[in-house]
Amino acid sequence: MRTLLKRIFIENWQRKLVALILAMIIWMVVNHSLTVNKTINDVAIRILNIPEGKTVEGLQTDGILNRKIPVSITGNKSMVDQLSSGDIEVVIDAKHKEGEWVTTVGKKNIVCKNPDIDLSRAFKKIHETDIILRISKLVKEQIPIVITEPIGEAPRGYQFNDIFPYRLRLSVKGPEEMVKRLKTTGVKLTFNLNEITKDDLDLLSAKKKPSQLEEISYFVPEKWKKVYIPSLSEKPLFIDDLHAKNLRIDFLKTDFLPIEKPIPIDIFYPQQYSETINPDTFSLSVNGFVEKSNGIKVITAPLYAKGVSKLFLDIVKDRIELVAVVSPRSERKNLLWNVQFVYPYELENRYVSKVLAQEREEVNQLQPHLREEYLRNRFRNYMNRFRLYLRENEKLALNIELQTNTIEVLPKNSAFTVKNEKSSPSKEQHKP
Repeated sequence: MRTLLKRIFIENWQRKLVALILAMIIWMVVNHSLTVNKTINDVAIRILNIPEGKTVEGLQTDGILNRKIPVSITGNKSMVDQLSSGDIEVVIDAKHKEGEWVTTVGKKNIVCKNPDIDLSRAFKKIHETDIILRISKLVKEQIPIVITEPIGEAPRGYQFNDIFPYRLRLSVKGPEEMVKRLKTTGVKLTFNLNEITKDDLDLLSAKKKPSQLEEISYFVPEKWKKVYIPSLSEKPLFIDDLHAKNLRIDFLKTDFLPIEKPIPIDIFYPQQYSETINPDTFSLSVNGFVEKSNGIKVITAPLYAKGVSKLFLDIVKDRIELVAVVSPRSERKNLLWNVQFVYPYELENRYVSKVLAQEREEVNQLQPHLREEYLRNRFRNYMNRFRLYLRENEKLALNIELQTNTIEVLPKNSAFTVKNEKSSPSKEQHKP
């Protein structure tokens, strides 16, 4: 074994050393003389010398276009292999340009950002490519920011109520055509409720008066008040609307509220079916679930509301009515119904006046002309969200069907004994 190693490394070592040195020299010479083709993707485009009052479509605040191009090069293998899209950029001179024009990207347009790379030695050839650019008038406008319904889940014990204001404005500067499109379509901003903790809301709740505990306003942090518009900027744009300081997400403590009053129920008879279905041919049946009180047919079973404030419920509970719409059995076996508020505009005025009279902190912080808009929007959201419940986790669901000459109304999944209309209801059934 020793003899073999000696023969390999010791004998004629001078000649072997010279051969090794020559091999290394040849390898280095060949490697540096090799020419390869390479395509570098996603190379940035920088625009220089844009005429005053003009801009290029897609130009960002740092002078770089929001689109990138591939660049195909031929050059020295050892240097080309080191290049990436972050080492070079395409530079285009827009001096004296107007409207739309085509520019050819060649070797003169490539600039190296890496001081360790000498492009004059690295590149032998740039495969030219054409790109289309357009000079546009630079304008500054305010575009609408639409605050959409948030994603995520409200913290436990709270329910998302509303966002206000739901529309803001943002000042932007950019190409006239693009700014006009943004002004028409607007930009959406969506918050994530998962980023709000129960501790955040509990802390706000602890600071409120006992009469105001059910509604909590979470003021949106400044770092959330931004939108991304890649066509105008590579960075997020912070909303500069003065009303943005009032931007808040309203939550409601998820209380289960008893209505404590019978709710009238009525039937709507469409004119198109009136020859066969009308109050004379089909009347609402009194059956133990529906009762007759002072000539008015009402639901006396205990019902509850969820998702609204106690103040709202106190104002509207005398104006709530259930309305069912009749239609032939051939069209619908189970009739449609919904909850209606009688003369809601007056109820809305009463709600607004009541809240303003209480001098609530979250309202007083608003500018006077926004206070009513904020409260009216909240009231309408309560109306849209209002639902009736039989129990904590059981929404009121009704089976409303045409019988021989009556309309029978009964709750689903609940045991109510149908009785004759002439029989008197028990005290237990009248108990709210």
